[in-house]
Amino acid sequence: MSTGVDDRYALHAAALSLELDWLEAVLNLRLEQHFQQQAQGFDAAPPPPSLPPGSALAQLIDEQGLLAAERAVLALALAPHLRPGVLDLLFVRNQNLDRGFTEFGGWKAQRHGGFLPTGETAAFLVAGDDLARRIALFDLFDPQRPFMARDILRLDCEGASNEPQLSGALSVSAETLQRLQTGVWHKPDYNIQFPAKRITTDLDWSDLVLTADVFDEISVIQTWMHRGPELMRDWGLGRAVKPGYRSLFYGPPGTGKTLTATLLGQSAGVDVYRIDLSMVVSKYIGETEKNLARVFDQAQSRHWVLFFDEADALFGKRSAVQNSNDRHANQEIAYLLQRVEDFPGVVILASNLRGNIDEAFSRRFQSMVYFPMPDADQRLRLWRGLLPQNGRLAPDVDLEAIAEQHVLSGGAIVNVLRFAVLQAARSGTAQVGAAHLRMALAKELSKEGRTVA
Repeated sequence: MSTGVDDRYALHAAALSLELDWLEAVLNLRLEQHFQQQAQGFDAAPPPPSLPPGSALAQLIDEQGLLAAERAVLALALAPHLRPGVLDLLFVRNQNLDRGFTEFGGWKAQRHGGFLPTGETAAFLVAGDDLARRIALFDLFDPQRPFMARDILRLDCEGASNEPQLSGALSVSAETLQRLQTGVWHKPDYNIQFPAKRITTDLDWSDLVLTADVFDEISVIQTWMHRGPELMRDWGLGRAVKPGYRSLFYGPPGTGKTLTATLLGQSAGVDVYRIDLSMVVSKYIGETEKNLARVFDQAQSRHWVLFFDEADALFGKRSAVQNSNDRHANQEIAYLLQRVEDFPGVVILASNLRGNIDEAFSRRFQSMVYFPMPDADQRLRLWRGLLPQNGRLAPDVDLEAIAEQHVLSGGAIVNVLRFAVLQAARSGTAQVGAAHLRMALAKELSKEGRTVA
């Protein structure tokens, strides 16, 4: 008889259930020790369970080499999502103070009625009164350690810089939660704490119209993406060359910079994430660095390509320091430059003008690729490749003349096509005609103060 539960989840649910059963046993023991003033601590806890092979939790534990204490902290962060009642015992009140126990930690949510753990809760669980173990827990939450660097767990103290570090909310990242429940890596999406968005395309290299020189430059980057580790190791480059590859794509808007970056990632089988620089600057000093650190750390562990669009906004010439805001902005720029320079993967920065990039940083690029406006022959290829070919183009359309007369980028040609198709649909015709294209061209050229000849 079917239970209505997808069988894909059964294996992962079984592993999580065993881990949460163990967490409950450990928590009950620690509370008993605490109230009976027993000194054994976490060492007296039962060993963690053996998990079903192939489960996502078992794989994560094996990948990261997690020890018992680390597994307990991870289970603690998972509990509010999967078995919130396990933590209800921590609501017990201190009768002497008529409030909760400080050593149990916890924080209040806006809607959730259960106990939500903090770093202090983790310290109670695995360290107790043992100061050496408490100090070791700080190391567990170090940004360079796997828990944080790979965004498995988070310890957030936003807006509370003067409070103890372990007072921060202990949580599991959405990506980790998704993986442990389904066995599938959730690809993070753009939000205020993750200022990057995955970019994809249905186009391929045949749709990209570039000069031979540009394609040659792109092939160099492709070679690095496929053979970089081999060259660093077998050719001895690692002794003198920093890992990673940094390239500047510059040229007018719409000339193929974003599409090229996307195709580079897809050809190498890796994701490309575009950094949204409008979301980078935060009102909290230090928050910008923290949010970007999440992007860089995940990109490093998952081998993403990072694409900084309109990079001159943050990678341009630094301003003279006139006030605290200028100092803060320059600190953020310096942090970004350092992370880009140290990133062991591929970073692509896009700018409309090469001169907008700080000269001190431009020397650190491995390549600088100029994307020019397409010439008449290239524009004709773009028109023919983008316009409908299944009888949707009216006989009165002269693509050769349009390509010759109107200097447009590939991105602008896409805009013209979109508007022309809309005009054809509005007029009730089944074909895009010369009049539709002329109207669309006039609309696009007017953006730059130009007119149709």
